Amino acid sequence: MPASQVLEQSIQINASATIVERCITDLTLMHRWLNPALRCEPVGEWSTDLGGQSRFIIQIPLLQPTLKSVVVQREPGLIVWEFKGFFRGRDRWECNPELRGTRLLNRFEFEIPNPIVRFGFNQFAASLTQEDMQAQLRRLKRVAEEAQRKDEG
Repeated sequence: MPASQVLEQSIQINASATIVERCITDLTLMHRWLNPALRCEPVGEWSTDLGGQSRFIIQIPLLQPTLKSVVVQREPGLIVWEFKGFFRGRDRWECNPELRGTRLLNRFEFEIPNPIVRFGFNQFAASLTQEDMQAQLRRLKRVAEEAQRKDEG
C-alpha cells in the first residue's frame, strides 16, 4: 500500500466563518475560486450534506481524469470530501472563527495507488499542486471578502 501524502495550507480571511463556508459549499461561488482547469459536477442534486456526491474533472484535453467524491464528514464550518479515482484520499476544509475573520484550513491527504502515476506526480506535479492550493485559497479569500462587503453594504 503506498504511503499517504499530505498537503496542508491555511489562510486568514477577513470574513465570517459563515460566509467562508458558503464559498466552499455554494457551487456557483466554488467555481469562482476553483482552479479553472477543474470542473466540479454534482452527481444528482448538488449537496454538501453527508453523503452528497460529486465528481471533479481535470480539464486535460483527451484524458479528463475524474475523481469521484462523497461528503464523509459534515459539521458547521467543516466539510470533508473523500474521493476515489487515480487518487484516493480526503480533502478537508475547516473554517476556524477568529477575533478578526476566519482561519481557513485545507488539508489534502491522498495516496496514488499506481506506482507510475505516483512517480509522475511526485516528479512533475507535487510542487505545482501545492502552489495551486495556495492560489485557490487566495482566490477563495477574495471571493469571501467580496461577499462579506456585500453583506455589510
